[in-house]
Amino acid sequence: MPASDRTTEPGAGAPAEHRPGRAEQLAAASKTVPDVIGPGLRVLFSGINPSLYSAAVGHHFARPGNRFWPAIYAAGFTDRLLSPFEDGQLLRYSCGVTNLVARATGGADELEAEELAEGGRLLQEKVARYGPAVLAVLGVDAYRRAFRRPSAGPGRQDTMLGAIRVWVLPNPSGRNAHYGLADLAQLYRDLRTAAGG
Repeated sequence: MPASDRTTEPGAGAPAEHRPGRAEQLAAASKTVPDVIGPGLRVLFSGINPSLYSAAVGHHFARPGNRFWPAIYAAGFTDRLLSPFEDGQLLRYSCGVTNLVARATGGADELEAEELAEGGRLLQEKVARYGPAVLAVLGVDAYRRAFRRPSAGPGRQDTMLGAIRVWVLPNPSGRNAHYGLADLAQLYRDLRTAAGG
């Protein structure tokens, strides 16, 4: 089931933050989080799929401990640290966010190989429709599996999606212990520089 688009206007107030309990998170299994997307973005970030926490609150990278928002702030994509509940504000910075797989799970390891491959196909259609300058996939292993690039590593990829440049960055989940916030910020900063930021 494809995620619907969120077209939050710049300057719209952030909704009140909500912290879902365990039962509410479990009830969010297979729900989706609307894309924050529009035409001609500088960067479209693509997560792997929403966490149960994110699906329960309806906002991207909302789980406490996720480092996406601090990383993009430290990298200079935003001029202040945004809350996940302000994800629609990304459009003000010519950035957007989507997911490879729309349905929420307790972890990316619950996704089937076929789901990731189909997600890669749908993501190609999405970037062809919206035309961001750069697609940044946030998850090295997920990118490898979705696009059948088993040797891909972090950074700019040799292949493009039509005219769209592709970058692969580490998953910002707090569960990804291989990269600290400073490491993530540097890799995201390299992307911002390459994207003309």
